[in-house]
Amino acid sequence: MPDKPKITALLCTLNEEENLQHVLPGIPDWVDEVLLVDGHSTDRTVEVAREVCPRVTVLYQPGTGKGNALKCGFEHARGDIIVTLDADGATDPEEIHKFIEPLLNGYDFAKGSRFLNKNHLKMPLHRRFGNWVLATAANILYGTKYTDICSGYNAVWKKSIGSVNLLSDGFELEQEMNVKIKKAGLRVIEVPCSNNRGRITGGSKVAIWRQGLKDLMTIIRERFRD
Repeated sequence: MPDKPKITALLCTLNEEENLQHVLPGIPDWVDEVLLVDGHSTDRTVEVAREVCPRVTVLYQPGTGKGNALKCGFEHARGDIIVTLDADGATDPEEIHKFIEPLLNGYDFAKGSRFLNKNHLKMPLHRRFGNWVLATAANILYGTKYTDICSGYNAVWKKSIGSVNLLSDGFELEQEMNVKIKKAGLRVIEVPCSNNRGRITGGSKVAIWRQGLKDLMTIIRERFRD
């Protein structure tokens, strides 16, 4: 259809060569752009991306941190709708259509939730507790009903994310994005992630408790920021 919005699949990478071969081939052909923002990986991440997905566009982020990479991707994406996926294999690209449909039906932001489908949830207890603390804080401060505030699987209209002034460079950008979109009065819906398979290989690049504190402080700070 002439008015069909263009779709960008956005991934941020840092040394994910072993996981990308399980992620990129699963992105549907009807996705118009596959955009990879790399944090200057020291392994073969970029080479593997180009081998398994010849149509991928690779950018190198100007700074450091996942938030910095996401902002770079939001700025350079050519699609009308941007879908963010995790490069570690925790998000299933075959579910992209579930995030697109709500946006075509009037929503501005479709945020993934791993807790709406607990049967397949692979997450340590301490991470479940931390996510609950963050989601509860956001729900109290912003009047939301979020069940998951740390999922990297989201979809947003580019014009909508462009209207939100995102500042964070670290992982806390995801929390900042969730609460600022709500503050801006945009329409948000949670989408269940059916296949919560977790990271395929390798370990997390995040110091969990330190990052959790940053996330919480971001949620609180943004509530009282003009």
